[in-house]
Amino acid sequence: MLFRFFAVLLLAALVPAGPLQAQAVAPVATRNLLPVPTSVRWGTGSLGARLALRPLLTGPADPLLKAAVGRTLDRLRRNGSALPAGSPAAAPLQIRYGRVGLPELQDEERYSLRVTPTGVLIDAPTTLGVLRALATLEQLPQPDGRRTVLPEVDIQDQPRFVWRGLLIDAARHFMPVSVIKRNLDAMAAVKLNVLHWHLADDQGFRVESRTLPRLHEVSGQHYSQAQVREVLRYAAARGIRVLPEFDVPSHTIAWMAAYPQLASNDSIYGVYQSWRTANLAIDPTKETTYALLDTLFREMTALFPDPYFHIGGDENDGRQWRKSARIMEFARVNGMLKADKSLDKHALQTYFNRRVLAIVTKYNKKMVGWDEILGPGLPQNAVIQSWRGKKGLYDAAKAGNPALLSSGYYLDLYLTAASSYTTDPLPADNPLTPEQQALILGGEATMWSEFADSVVIDSRIWPRGAAVAERLWSARTVQDVPDMYRRLEFVAGQLEKLGLQHRRAPLQLLRQLAGPDPAALAPLRTFAAVLEPVKEYKRHFQGFTYTPGTPLTRLVDAAPAESDVARQFSWRVDSLLALRPAKTAALPRTAPARDLHKRLRTQLELWQTNDPRLQPLLLTSPTLTEYAPLSGQLRLLAALGLERLTQLERGTAPSAAWLAAAQKQLDAAKAPAGQTELAVVAGFRKLLL
Repeated sequence: MLFRFFAVLLLAALVPAGPLQAQAVAPVATRNLLPVPTSVRWGTGSLGARLALRPLLTGPADPLLKAAVGRTLDRLRRNGSALPAGSPAAAPLQIRYGRVGLPELQDEERYSLRVTPTGVLIDAPTTLGVLRALATLEQLPQPDGRRTVLPEVDIQDQPRFVWRGLLIDAARHFMPVSVIKRNLDAMAAVKLNVLHWHLADDQGFRVESRTLPRLHEVSGQHYSQAQVREVLRYAAARGIRVLPEFDVPSHTIAWMAAYPQLASNDSIYGVYQSWRTANLAIDPTKETTYALLDTLFREMTALFPDPYFHIGGDENDGRQWRKSARIMEFARVNGMLKADKSLDKHALQTYFNRRVLAIVTKYNKKMVGWDEILGPGLPQNAVIQSWRGKKGLYDAAKAGNPALLSSGYYLDLYLTAASSYTTDPLPADNPLTPEQQALILGGEATMWSEFADSVVIDSRIWPRGAAVAERLWSARTVQDVPDMYRRLEFVAGQLEKLGLQHRRAPLQLLRQLAGPDPAALAPLRTFAAVLEPVKEYKRHFQGFTYTPGTPLTRLVDAAPAESDVARQFSWRVDSLLALRPAKTAALPRTAPARDLHKRLRTQLELWQTNDPRLQPLLLTSPTLTEYAPLSGQLRLLAALGLERLTQLERGTAPSAAWLAAAQKQLDAAKAPAGQTELAVVAGFRKLLL
C-alpha cells in the first residue's frame, strides 16, 4: 500500500494532469501498439522531439534494468525522438518499481506508463513490469511533420496469460547464438516471455555434456555450456525465461548413436539424416536407461535455472517396442498388455513418464511434456503442452494439470497470422470451470526447423509470431483482424531496426537466384511476393528429398510465409465488390470505387506484364525452371481479372462460357510448383466468379 501511495504522489508531482481523452481499446486507440494494452487514454499533446529524457530510477538497484533503460533510450534517439541524456532540456523518465522481478518465478508484469509534454512516468510492482513498459514506450514515437514525438498517453497494462512463449528448434537445423539473441530481442519487443529451446532430436544433440560427451560429439554443431549461459544471461536481461527441451523416449536417434545401450533393439544407429519421423524410441525397461537419464538430467537441470524442464514425450507409436521380445515380456509381467495380448503402448509410456518425472522432481524441476504424456496415473504437477488440438488442453485442465496451447500457433505450417490470432486458449465458449481455467498458463508459438535454417528462420517467425504474442497478452475482446495486420506491418519495421533478418535474408536469396543481371531482380521479386510455401506438412511429400544438409536456397525458401501482396489484393477485391449497389449492377462512379478500380487494374497489369520479363530467367536457371508454370498461371489470371474489371465497370454480366473458362483457369492455378503455390488464387476466385 505504501508503494502505491508514493507512486500516486510521484505521478502528481512529476507529470501534471492534462486533458486526456478516454477511449476504449479499439483500432483508433491502438495506433501502433502491439500487443494492445489493457487500457489506453490518448491526450492531445506530445513530448517534443527536441526534449531529451533523463532516467530517474526509484527502486532496488538492478544493473540489468539500468542497461535495459539505456537500450531503450538509444533506440529512441535513433528514431529521432530523444536527444542525449546530457541535454540541458532533459525531461524526466521517471521509473518507479517495488522489487527486482524474476522471470523464472513468473513475477508480475503489470505496469502503468504515462507520457505528457513534460515527461514520462513508468510505475510497476517489479522490474519485469518496467521492461514491458519500455517495450511499449519504444512503439510510441510517431511523426509530427518533420519531427518525431512521443504522444501524450496514459496506459494501464497487464498480461492475460503468464506463459507466452516461442519454441525455436535448434536440433534439426542448428541456430547460432547470434540467431537466438536477435530473436530474444524480437520476443522482448512484443512481450513474449518464454524461450522454449528445443535442443535435442533425431538429427542432433545440441548442448555440450561434460558427463556424457558423446552426445554432442556425434552430433557436430552444438552449444558449449559457456554459450548456453551467455544466452541465459541475454534472455534474463530482457525478462525472458529459457525452457530447455530434451525429448524422450522418441526423437532420440542421436542419443542412441552416441550411447547404443539406450536402443530398444540391438541395432547401431547414426545421427538421423531425414526429416521423416523414424518411430524409434529408447528402451523404457532397462534400469541403465534411467541411470543415463539421471546422469544427463542432473547436469542439464543444473545448467538451466528455470524451474520447468521439458521432456517431450511426443510421437512415439510404440512399434519398435512391440518388435522387442524383451520389452513385450516386461509389459506382460507388469500388466501392460491389452485383452488381445498386444502392447498397451500408453501404459508403458506412462510408466516411462513417471520414472522420468521422478528424476526431474529430484532435481527440483517441474516437468513439461507434449499432450501424449497425459493419461491415467500422471501426477497433477506435470504441465501438458497441447499441440494436437484444444481437446488435450482442456483434458489436461480437467485432470488437474497445468496446460499450455500450441495447436494453432505452429508457425512452420505457413498458416496466416489471422489463423493464429483467432485461436484463443480460452474462448468465451470454453468448457472449463473457473478453477480449471486458472490452470491454463498460456501458450507458445512453435518454429520447427526442418525447413528453416539460420538464414531464413527470422522470416518464418516474424512478423506472424507477433500475432500470437498479442493473443496471449491482450484481452480476449481484442479481435480486430484488419487492425492487427496494420500494426503487424509497423512491428515488422520495428523488428528490422532491431536487427532481425525477416526482410533482408529473403531479398538476399532472391538476389542470388536472379544472378548477375540486375534487371532480373525486379520481376523475380514481383513474382515471389505472391508465392507462399505449400501449407502444413505437404512440403515433406512433394517430390523433393531433403536432408539436414540440403541448402535452403530455392525460391520456396525466399517466398514469404504469408503474402502481404495477396492479402491486400484480396481486401481490395472485397472492398470493390462491396461498393456495388447490386450484384449485377455497374460500379458506382464514386471516388472510393474509382480508387480501388485503379489500384486493382494497376496490380493486374503488373502481373500480366511480369511473366514475359521473368520467363527468360526462369527457363535458363536450373534452380528456377520448376516455377515457370506458376508465373504463366499468374499472367493468365491477371488477363481474366482485367476483363472482369471492365465488366464490373460497365455492369456487364459474364457469360456462362466465360465463367466456365475462368473456373478452369482457377483450378489450374491451384496446382503447386516447386513446393510453392500462388497465394492470390483465393482473391482471384472472388473477383472472377
